Amino acid sequence: MADGGEVGGIAAAKLKQFVEKIERLEAEKADLATDIREVYAEAKGNGFDTKIMRQVIKLRKMEEPDRKEQDELLDLYRAALEI
Repeated sequence: MADGGEVGGIAAAKLKQFVEKIERLEAEKADLATDIREVYAEAKGNGFDTKIMRQVIKLRKMEEPDRKEQDELLDLYRAALEI
């Protein structure tokens, strides 16, 4: 198996490459999550409401038609609940 041969029909070397790549990407993802938390903390320290910032970021990721539909439904629900 040390030579990267097959074990039970699985190419061990190829499997090891995939696993190692995923591990590297997971580590990068954790680092990015830390960086994002730090940016939110900095924004909060500068007086910004981070809950609202998160909502804005979520909205910016949406396609325009989806965002408009959500806005219309929100307005409809607010009207129905008189809020």
